[in-house]
Amino acid sequence: MSDTVLKDKTPVMSSEDAIFDDIRPCRDDEAPQELAKIAQDESLITGIVRLRFPTLSKWLRPVLRFFVRRYIHKQLAQIKTIQDFQMQVAKAMERMIANTTDGLTYRGFDNLDPNKSYLFISNHRDISLDPAFIDFALHTKSHRTLRIAIGDNLLRMPAATALMRLNKSFIVKRAVASPRERLKEVTHLSQYMGLSLQEGHCIWIAQREGRAKNGDDRTEESVLKMIYMYGRSQKEDFASYMSKLNIVPVSINYEFDPNDFEKAHELDEKARNNGVYHKGEFEDIKSIVKGIKGYKGHVTIVAGQPITEGFSTPEELAQLIDDFIYQHYELFPSVLIAAHELGLATADEVADITAEEKQKFLERVHAYPQQLQERVLKMYAYPYINQKSSLAGTKRHLEPKDAA
Repeated sequence: MSDTVLKDKTPVMSSEDAIFDDIRPCRDDEAPQELAKIAQDESLITGIVRLRFPTLSKWLRPVLRFFVRRYIHKQLAQIKTIQDFQMQVAKAMERMIANTTDGLTYRGFDNLDPNKSYLFISNHRDISLDPAFIDFALHTKSHRTLRIAIGDNLLRMPAATALMRLNKSFIVKRAVASPRERLKEVTHLSQYMGLSLQEGHCIWIAQREGRAKNGDDRTEESVLKMIYMYGRSQKEDFASYMSKLNIVPVSINYEFDPNDFEKAHELDEKARNNGVYHKGEFEDIKSIVKGIKGYKGHVTIVAGQPITEGFSTPEELAQLIDDFIYQHYELFPSVLIAAHELGLATADEVADITAEEKQKFLERVHAYPQQLQERVLKMYAYPYINQKSSLAGTKRHLEPKDAA
């Protein structure tokens, strides 16, 4: 936030006010300049050439760069508004679903009112696809698309930043050092979200900061407290304010995680180095690309009814969100096989899984280094563990090795 804006005593009336220029998505009139950033980003063009033509790029890179640049300009020339851009995203989603999944299932979205605003809170497994799948579901049901919360760690490439702003993403500032500045920024963010919802926009935010790399999805109370800060400034109690936001819990389920190896490797590095892991400069961007291009098997997205009662504290609301996510997991063969390999699932629970399905999953796991294989199994088994504990009314989150 600029100090000039912060010192201005003019009441903030809308999410479109200038005070939010540092975090908001771009508007239609700003689309051309964002598109220009994409078209002019040489690192993006080089990356596409290397990705699409790994062998030819060693010999014909200048020629390939020319044709890729011309192709990008041609595609972007068709886009004049945010809606134009999102229609292109929808087409890309259709191609991605056809090419990298064995089927996509949505449940619960038919029960939502297209004329209402909702705050979608989901588990977080993939940097870009979690909100993208929810957005695609809303698009197919003729709902308005989402304003998407993204971390500022994803804004290291001009083209990536432009793409996200065009896709109605707003920024969550994580790289803030001092507690005072962090409080200022989360208050700013909470106000933006509260006003957006009042104005009829739908919002997605992950249940936690960062992906659940170990597979143990759980809602962080700090996320809910941040959302409530705007309500507190309006002198509303936690339950009254949060119940008005139409919080929709969403359970996202991938049969296979394209980034399972990378997540296990990071966890292993942290375990070996006292919790320290040095992330590469563009590692998050690489995770996004691999998540989009990688094989995901079956994907299931389940949306619940808005949570409007049954809680009075952040802890109680977090438990309601978690219970919905856990109880609506799709226990894919990959989940059950992993749980059985760890001694958690019974023989009866995996009896209907075919030999081909078992071989497919275990060959994937056994292709990874020995020291990562148990981590990968735990990652896949956690939905089984959390669903069992939730259905039993147990709040404690169990490690697979302790759950037998």
